[in-house]
Amino acid sequence: MSALDQFRAETRAWLEANCPASMRTPMPEDERVWGGRNARFSNPDSKLWLARMVERGWTVPGWPKAYGGGGLSRDELQVLKEEMNRLGCRSPLFSFGISMLGPVLLKYGTEEQKQEHLPRIARGEIRWCQGYSEPGAGSDLAALATRAEDQGDHYLVNGQKIWTSYANYADWIFCLVRTDTSTKQAGISFLLFDMRSEGVETRPITLISGASVFCETFLTNVRVPKGNLVGRLNGGWEIAKELLQHERGMISDIGKSIGGIVPDVDVVAKKYLGDADGRISDPVLRDAVARHVMDDRAFGLTMRRAAQESEAGTANGGVSSMFKLFGTEQNKRKFELILKCAGTDALGWEGAPFSEEALTLCRTWLRSKGNSIEGGTSEIQLNVIAKRVLGLPD
Repeated sequence: MSALDQFRAETRAWLEANCPASMRTPMPEDERVWGGRNARFSNPDSKLWLARMVERGWTVPGWPKAYGGGGLSRDELQVLKEEMNRLGCRSPLFSFGISMLGPVLLKYGTEEQKQEHLPRIARGEIRWCQGYSEPGAGSDLAALATRAEDQGDHYLVNGQKIWTSYANYADWIFCLVRTDTSTKQAGISFLLFDMRSEGVETRPITLISGASVFCETFLTNVRVPKGNLVGRLNGGWEIAKELLQHERGMISDIGKSIGGIVPDVDVVAKKYLGDADGRISDPVLRDAVARHVMDDRAFGLTMRRAAQESEAGTANGGVSSMFKLFGTEQNKRKFELILKCAGTDALGWEGAPFSEEALTLCRTWLRSKGNSIEGGTSEIQLNVIAKRVLGLPD
């Protein structure tokens, strides 16, 4: 037996012994675990599941063990993912710290910053939000105007952010600020600060889905210690771009993460349309579902190949935009197809006669409309692909 086969056998045995039965089912939205100072566990098993995965370093299995990770190789990571999927294990922790901030801290953070923040991210102790977009700086992010003025031992931050996801629940924020007004991209820095700091105010924005995952965030004379600057002064744009690649990768893969909340398309189709001998009864929708599943599989394999190319240093710099563009459009197609299969059962807003699953389908379908806007619109991704991948002129 090879070392990887041995790892697979041990991983399978550990997951079967330690993943609670209720953590092997599709996850209702309100059972998602975001961690943080005020972490909420509506299902007690989710707290137990998180603790066990933290102990093993598997909330961030690819991070170094010194920062709370599992230290797994790329092949071991793939095995862990396959075994969790095989058993239907839920993700133990949803975290912008894991998916966005952590990777850039590993690259650009000082050792002191890594030791302070990474283990707490791995343990789910601090919930992070992203302070990027502003009312006048969304698609043109480099036009941001939030200022950070040098006050000797600290920066004084003033400005407004918008579309800050879950800012009203976040403990800390990773924030882009302008530290030089004489230039555009080269005048931006990357700061971290506590959302409990005096001068921070958040206001939720209600969406079409009825949820309020986004906020307006107002920053008025917020004092930020200089030790919270990541990378060099005015060097934040490089970090911002790299973080966006991780964000776009996360968003492009959003259909799979939502899969823990909403059943797969083929499952929904069989449930609402019926099946005969394991085949979806409606031949037209059966064909559409088959095409969607094949596209999903091809997309997943392409992302795996790109990850390998990235590790080998041969990746194309525009690949995250390609994934973001296709992945988010694919996710929207998924929910349109789900609605076709479920029909009016998936158009409920609240109460009887709609089931919880039907209500979730409707609200998640509406939420999916934002996927091609958040993290850079599809139009922005097309511009990036045109310039960085195809080499077309501005």
